[in-house]
Amino acid sequence: MVSEVARQIVPPDSRGWSGEELDETVKEIAGLWKQGQIIPYLGSGLFDGNPGFPVDKDSLGQALSGRVAVPGRLKGKVHEIAQYIESHKHRKTLLSLMEELFQNVPPPAPVHCLLREHPVGLVVDAWYSRVATRYLVDVGGVQISAVSRAEDRERWFRTDRKTPEDGWEPLEGPEKDDQVLYRPFGTMIPETRVLVSDADFVEVLTEIDIQTPLPPWVQTYRTGRHFLFMGCRFDDQTLRVFARQIMKRSSKRHFAVIDAPLTAKEQRFFDQEGIAVLPVSLNETFLPALSRSLAKPGSKA
Repeated sequence: MVSEVARQIVPPDSRGWSGEELDETVKEIAGLWKQGQIIPYLGSGLFDGNPGFPVDKDSLGQALSGRVAVPGRLKGKVHEIAQYIESHKHRKTLLSLMEELFQNVPPPAPVHCLLREHPVGLVVDAWYSRVATRYLVDVGGVQISAVSRAEDRERWFRTDRKTPEDGWEPLEGPEKDDQVLYRPFGTMIPETRVLVSDADFVEVLTEIDIQTPLPPWVQTYRTGRHFLFMGCRFDDQTLRVFARQIMKRSSKRHFAVIDAPLTAKEQRFFDQEGIAVLPVSLNETFLPALSRSLAKPGSKA
């Protein structure tokens, strides 16, 4: 789980998108969305400005090491920093720090507003903030979240249905037509259970290639569908592995909205997985255009 330090950057103009191509791709995504064929995959970069919590692995590592002194050799290695805190200060200290760092729940980002207006069967949220759980899981909705083996050796994930008055009840698994929020790094609602330390990820990565840590409902739902990555970067091997395994046996065509230069490893990942990168602003350009396309008459999901 060591990030690439030396990053070869792919110039943005090498992606060569024209305005017409971008427009047609947004229309394609909207059409698939209306047909129930899109799976939004949310990362940490959904907000413009500072939402009041760490928005990437680097800022999370800095925040953790700012609260507990860690060896300088761990600088920039968030999972190793978390492991050091867990090993020297106890797991409860690590979870308490994560709760503190992600206690702020800002108003929903534009993508959350769009998803509330145009709900889908499955949303993947690959970050730690409480925002998606708070705004996307209504009463009757279902959340599936990863469970650290440090807390539970018997299972890889838990499934909960939201009940009135912000309650939650455990489930064996979602029903076929449930709306599901899947959190592969864990959740802080209804309680804090997250994958963050090096040991957490080693456990999952040992088994993820044979899909054991992935919920069967998610494996069934994803079949043949198209992923839409928003607020995501894949300049870290662990992030690429998780996305690749969650996408397994889905469609061969996917989409990512990234208005920034790509690393060479990101570009290779996108090419290998059939992910078309739309080099436009998520909040200023893509989501307004997608919202307009979804509002036009057309087939329903």
